[in-house]
Amino acid sequence: MTSFNRSTSRRLKKVPQIPSVWEGDRRPLSNTQSNTQSPQSEEDKGECILWVDGSQGIVRGMDVVAQDTGPEAIVRTLMRAMENPHSPARPARPQRIVVRDREIQFYLRGVLQDLDIAIDYAPELPLIDELFRGFADIIDSQVPDLPPQYAQQLHEKAYAIWQAAPWDFLEEQQVISIEVNKWDIDTLYASIMGMLGMEYGILLYRSQDSLKRFRAAVLKDDESTQDLEEAFLKQDCLFLTFDRLEEEEEEEFEDIADLPLAEINPTFGNIHPLEGLRSVLYDEEALVVYVALESLFRFVRDHRRQLNTDEFPTLSRRYRIALPENEDTKSLSVSVATMPELAAELEEMAGDEDEESTSGEPMFRSLRDDLIPEDSFLSLGVVSWEMLDYLRKGVTYQPVGEIIKPVGDGLPVILIQTSRPKAKTVIESIEKAEGLNAICFNPGADPFGAESYDLGLLQTHNGELFLFGEFEDDDPTHVEARQKWNQRCKDTQGYCGLIIAKGLTGASRGNPQLRDMMALFEARSLSPQDLGIGTLQLMPQLQFE
Repeated sequence: MTSFNRSTSRRLKKVPQIPSVWEGDRRPLSNTQSNTQSPQSEEDKGECILWVDGSQGIVRGMDVVAQDTGPEAIVRTLMRAMENPHSPARPARPQRIVVRDREIQFYLRGVLQDLDIAIDYAPELPLIDELFRGFADIIDSQVPDLPPQYAQQLHEKAYAIWQAAPWDFLEEQQVISIEVNKWDIDTLYASIMGMLGMEYGILLYRSQDSLKRFRAAVLKDDESTQDLEEAFLKQDCLFLTFDRLEEEEEEEFEDIADLPLAEINPTFGNIHPLEGLRSVLYDEEALVVYVALESLFRFVRDHRRQLNTDEFPTLSRRYRIALPENEDTKSLSVSVATMPELAAELEEMAGDEDEESTSGEPMFRSLRDDLIPEDSFLSLGVVSWEMLDYLRKGVTYQPVGEIIKPVGDGLPVILIQTSRPKAKTVIESIEKAEGLNAICFNPGADPFGAESYDLGLLQTHNGELFLFGEFEDDDPTHVEARQKWNQRCKDTQGYCGLIIAKGLTGASRGNPQLRDMMALFEARSLSPQDLGIGTLQLMPQLQFE
C-alpha cells in the first residue's frame, strides 16, 4: 500500500486539528440513487469524490475522476480538503472521518495512520446523500440543448455548412438576408464568422438594428469590458458556432479548420436582450435555424463562384425547403439575397474607426501566449529589499536601468514557477526578445461567454506582448492581490519585476525558495491607458478591437 512520505506526514500533522466529523465518498456521476451502492454501468463517464465537513455543513473538497482511477484519488482530494479547502473553509484536520465503503475505510486507515484521525464506517452519509440527490434533480430537470426530434437534422445541416466553409470567401459584414415569414420571424440576417481563422459560425440576427448596434459597439476602442458585455447581451440573434469536440489546451493556437470533421462540434443557441445567452434551442427556434441553414447552404453552393470575388454582388434566389416529417406543413418557400448596401454601410463604420485609431498611438497587432508554460504556478507577490539584493547577485539578472529606491515593503513581482528545462526556455525567450520592458494588467472580454477578465501581459523591448495569466474579474483572491500590486507599484514609482523559478514538481511547489529562483527581470508597471490597446476580446483566440 502506498503511504505518505515522512515529510508529508509531518506537514499534515502541522495542520490544526478541529473537533469535527467529515464525510467522504466516491460515486458515479450518473448514479441518481445516491443512498445505495448500486453497481456502475458502462455508460457512466466518471466519478465524483466529495469530502464534506459534517459539523459545519460545508464541502471542503470535490474532484471528478475517471472510473478506473485508483484509490489514491480519494486521498489526494482529502489532502486538498485539509490544506487548501474550498472557501469559506480554512485549513484543518478532522478528528474523525466517516465513509460508507469498507474498502475505502481500510485503505484510509492504512494511509492516514500517522495523522491521529479515526476512520469509521456508516451505511449512510446524510450530507453527501443529500448533495447527490440535488445533483440528480438538476440532471433530471435539464432541458436538452436541441429538441430531440430535430437534433439529428440540425447537426447534419451544421456539418454541411462546415464543409461548405462560406467563411473562405465571405466576411462578417457581407450579410445575407433569409426571408422566412413563419414562426413570427420575417427575415433573418446571416453574418458569417471565420475568415480570420479564430471563431467559426453563423449569426442569424432578427433585425438589422441589432446587427448594426453590436458591430458599432465592438468597433469602439474606448468601450469598457462592462459596456462590451452589455452590448453582446443586447444582441437579438440565433447562432451556430463550431468548436473542437474535445477542449484541449494547446501550447500554440490551432486553427480548427485544419481538424478532421469528426473533431468538430457544432453548438446552437440564442441571444436576446431580455434572456441573455443560452445554448439551448426550443422547438420553433430549432425549425427556424434548420430552414435558415438549409437555405443558406443552398445559396452558397449555387453562387459560390459569384460570391468568391472582390466585390460583394447583388444576388437573390428562392428555395422551397422541406420541413422535418413530423411537421404539419410539408415545405416552406424561402427567399435568400445578398445585401451589398448594408455591407458597404458596415464597412464604412469600420473605416471610420480605423481612421480614429491611426490618429493616435500605433496599435499592437498580435498577442502571443506561447511564452509561459501552461502548467506553471503563478502568483502576484513582493520580494523584500534584502532578498532582492541576494537575487541580483545569484541569478540571471536584468536591471531596469535606473536606481529603484527601497520604498515600501519590497519590490512587487510576478512569480512564474515551472520545471527547470521550461524555466530555461522562458529566460532564453525573454533575452532573445531584447529583455523585459513592462508588466501590465489589461481588461479582456469573452463576448460569447459574456465574461470579463483581467489579463496579465508581459511587454518585451522588441515590442511583443505575451500573455502570462487570465484572471476572472470577480475572483476575490485576485482582486485583493491586484489591489496590493497597484499599491506596491505606486510605492516604488512604477517599478516591478518578473521572477522565473524552477521546482514545480518538487517539495517547494507553490512556495519556491531562494535556491529555486533562476532569473529576475526588473521592469516598469504600465496601466491599460499607458499600453493603449483597449479591451481585448477572446473569440476564442485573443484579438484586438
